[in-house]
Amino acid sequence: MAQQEDVFKKLVSHSKEYGFVFQSSEIYDGLSAVYDYGQMGVELKNNIKKYWWESMTLLHENVVGIDSAIFMHPTIWKASGHVDAFNDPLIDNKDSKKRYRADVLIEEYLAKIDDKINKEVEKAAKRFGESFDEQKFRETNPRVLENQAKRDEVHSRFAKALNETNLEELRQIIVDEEIVCPISGTRNWTEVRQFNLMFSTEMGSTADGAMKVYLRPETAQGIFVNFLNVQKTGRMKIPFGIAQIGKAFRNEIVARQFIFRMREFEQMEMQFFVQPGEELKWFEYWKKLRMAWHQALGFGAEKYRFHDHDKLAHYANAATDIEFEMPFGFKEVEGIHSRTDFDLGSHEKYSGKKLQYFDPELNKSYVPYVIETSIGVDRMFLSVLAAAYHEEQLENDSRVVLKLPPMLAPVKLAVLPLVKKDGLPEKAREIIDSLKFDFACQYDEKDSIGKRYRRQDAIGTPFCVTVDHQTLEDNTVTIRHRDTMAQERAVIDSLGDAIAKQTDLKHLLKKIAE
Repeated sequence: MAQQEDVFKKLVSHSKEYGFVFQSSEIYDGLSAVYDYGQMGVELKNNIKKYWWESMTLLHENVVGIDSAIFMHPTIWKASGHVDAFNDPLIDNKDSKKRYRADVLIEEYLAKIDDKINKEVEKAAKRFGESFDEQKFRETNPRVLENQAKRDEVHSRFAKALNETNLEELRQIIVDEEIVCPISGTRNWTEVRQFNLMFSTEMGSTADGAMKVYLRPETAQGIFVNFLNVQKTGRMKIPFGIAQIGKAFRNEIVARQFIFRMREFEQMEMQFFVQPGEELKWFEYWKKLRMAWHQALGFGAEKYRFHDHDKLAHYANAATDIEFEMPFGFKEVEGIHSRTDFDLGSHEKYSGKKLQYFDPELNKSYVPYVIETSIGVDRMFLSVLAAAYHEEQLENDSRVVLKLPPMLAPVKLAVLPLVKKDGLPEKAREIIDSLKFDFACQYDEKDSIGKRYRRQDAIGTPFCVTVDHQTLEDNTVTIRHRDTMAQERAVIDSLGDAIAKQTDLKHLLKKIAE
């Protein structure tokens, strides 16, 4: 675990050093849990958004996009349940004066038990070698069974308390399991209480006439209230989806783990409207497709898993998360939910307007059911960065390399003149001028060629092209591949096609569509 935390710290400092992510308002000592994306970060982030958007809108004729406003009528949040139910259970430690989410403290306690079990399994696997039967060991080893029984008991109490919103029981689990404050190490806890996560502000010119409005805590409601606008103007037939990428805001009290949990973040959400009774079929369809989208990036299937919810939201009849193995354990990056007709039904009730679809095949109107896929851009960004980060020991050297999928890399090609004279810089500029319309290119002439390669490795550039004296004679350059460091000569005219083969998003999209 300590080693993983070490990797995480390195990832945070690498993000700053190479222009991926900066602390917001840093010259004023920063603003907690708010971050800015630097020159490399914004390119990677835009590429992730493009990959998601095109996988939704190009691969599905029946999915279209919108961009709704951040400010919305306050009654929308009453209808969606956010005014009454968008709460986190908070607990304070009286000694450290630190505030925690009670559910997160218990989840971390359960994760520690899982770690204990896994360590026992790892030790046994080393001891028994190839003859090791993991399943049998888990079913028979006394220490594993004891820890598993403990975990199951706490987990079942925890799930029940969450489902019943039983704050006293959440506190009792913390007390019974002797969970301590990570800062003070004491168990001097307050009661657990609810805290609403929405940011509010006022709209209007005078204090008397101002209306209390909220910064949206999710982008989904903008889709629901525009359901009929899109359906009618786009002549959409059910099933169809509406996709949106946009900012959302949550007043997280326990905001940490870098960009994993922030107060201002970006979501990529798609609401898919279906006939009632067909929702679970479509839930399975989107579950499978969304996992394929993640796995197409090539980080390895073992890095992902589904996690079904212990507590279903009040509007859901099925829910699962896609979790990714971050340096601090498996964490949610995307949620797939069957939201039933809760949202449209609720907005019908609160607005007094009909939000129904007339189905010509059934010759009747109904409120559609909804399957939602919701992914955090920032969490996705962090998972890509974490999976790509490698420290490699070479024969006479070491390097830090971001093995980013070439389609997502901020810079696709770096062009490097071997020396700053003899017409080599001019030739390098000529190459960039011919390719810059197709790819993000970078020119670099400072320092030795080895140092320049290292700089490009650190930002994840998949290809470096070196212009040398031979280039002036025969129009060939050296292409260096980031991951293998292999080098080959290539004709300048063939560069565009060779790089496009590796970096064009359509290759990723074709993988998903297979």
